[in-house]
Amino acid sequence: MANDLYMAGRKTERSVFLDRAKRLAAILSHCGIGEDDAVAVLLRNDTLYMEVIEACRHLGAYFVTLNWHGSAQEVTQILEDAQAKVLIGHSDLTAKFSGDDALAIPVLAATTPYEIVITYGVNPAIADGQEDLNALIAEATPIDADPLRFRGMLAYTSGSTGRPKGIRRAVDLERPDPYQTYAGLAEAVLQLKPGDRFYTAAPLYHSAPNALSTFCMAAGFAELHISPKFDAETFLSDVERFGITHCYIVPTMMVRLLKLPEAVRNKYDTSTLRFGISTGSAWPRDVKQAMIDWLGPIFYESYGASEIGFMTLISSEEAQRKPGSVGKVLPGGSIKILDDDQNEMPVGEAGSIYVYLPMFGDFSYSNTDGDLKGQRYGQHATVGDIGYLDEDDYLFISDRKKDMIISGGANIFPAEIEAALIEMPGIVDCAVFGAPHAEFGEMVVAAVEQAPGREVTLESMQGFLEPRIARFKIPRKLDVHETLPREDSGKIFKQRLRAPYWEETGRKI
Repeated sequence: MANDLYMAGRKTERSVFLDRAKRLAAILSHCGIGEDDAVAVLLRNDTLYMEVIEACRHLGAYFVTLNWHGSAQEVTQILEDAQAKVLIGHSDLTAKFSGDDALAIPVLAATTPYEIVITYGVNPAIADGQEDLNALIAEATPIDADPLRFRGMLAYTSGSTGRPKGIRRAVDLERPDPYQTYAGLAEAVLQLKPGDRFYTAAPLYHSAPNALSTFCMAAGFAELHISPKFDAETFLSDVERFGITHCYIVPTMMVRLLKLPEAVRNKYDTSTLRFGISTGSAWPRDVKQAMIDWLGPIFYESYGASEIGFMTLISSEEAQRKPGSVGKVLPGGSIKILDDDQNEMPVGEAGSIYVYLPMFGDFSYSNTDGDLKGQRYGQHATVGDIGYLDEDDYLFISDRKKDMIISGGANIFPAEIEAALIEMPGIVDCAVFGAPHAEFGEMVVAAVEQAPGREVTLESMQGFLEPRIARFKIPRKLDVHETLPREDSGKIFKQRLRAPYWEETGRKI
């Protein structure tokens, strides 16, 4: 039964994977990692990511997924909030934490693999003072113990203040081990069968591709293919080369595929592909229909959130019957649509979306910026999205209550950018929001009020923000105003700034 792992075509047999994970668990145990402790992960896509997850499972530890685009300050803030005891990362990424910037916790650096070095053009040297992880694994004795209860991911997302907050799954001993649940979801959600091959090129620090890859590993009977970066033609080539059956594919990737010349699209045999799943950002109807017309009705869309999990699922056939819907809630769950006073709304009327999904368990936040006030309605929780249910219980999302921008599947929080941008000389005030983008879904726009006699340009703004926030969060467009529109309270009327960009799209998100 094929259940091996691949990274850019490099094979790791399942037995080797399990042996390395048990050796890594022994190393982490020696570093003081035990039940409910946190191991931070700063890796690009690599099979090592899955080894860390398996090692944490053996110890009953959480793994903290770090966005490798983040600045040293952003990463350090999360390490401190999570109280991480160890950082595991690729050597080119951990190099920033050396010398005067060394961390107070052990750093286990894995030499950045060749496939990633050539993809990103980075220096794989291990920094002084950091441990060579692969050398440690080669010398370690595998842990002689069964895995403990799976804690899973400690994912970080920013709150309304921009301060990151960790989403921690509760340990409920009355419920099955979450890893068993993941194994079941591999069949129930991904429709995996023995011998199937699941492909992802989306960053494994994101909740969805990480969880789906872990579903695959928990099932134990399917291959997992991980690519360090998405390239449209390489994806088609890999489908043909490895007989890929399943893939995680978001709208940004689909747009890139659809832009390929017809001759390139027809060059590869993609007949083995029978299931593709998308989450994270709105899926434009024309893109969805074009993908169905090309590769068939094999695509599924899911509405999800790191806090709650995969909430809904809709097939291609259902999407054509219910255009614009993100599907029905997963079996065992329920959705309520509530007004601002938490009264249930009638069918077809929009309100806040509250979801209860018992299979993923409850959650809490790691700091006070993660206040749950207003986020709960009994066992149901909301992440701030607005939508409605139709007469057949299909969910439609109509707006996003909070300011979050989703660009290329990545969550971007304006408050974080605004907090950095307001420090720029020459800016009196600012507002950051999302505008439609054909490939990424949304792009980041900054509206600024200049100080008299000062000139702020897109280039000067981007240069100011470059060392302060991750590059993918830096605004790609600048609107300069003499005065920014304000409500009577003095708060910037962000919706007035945002609305002109969306008027021609027929959508709000």
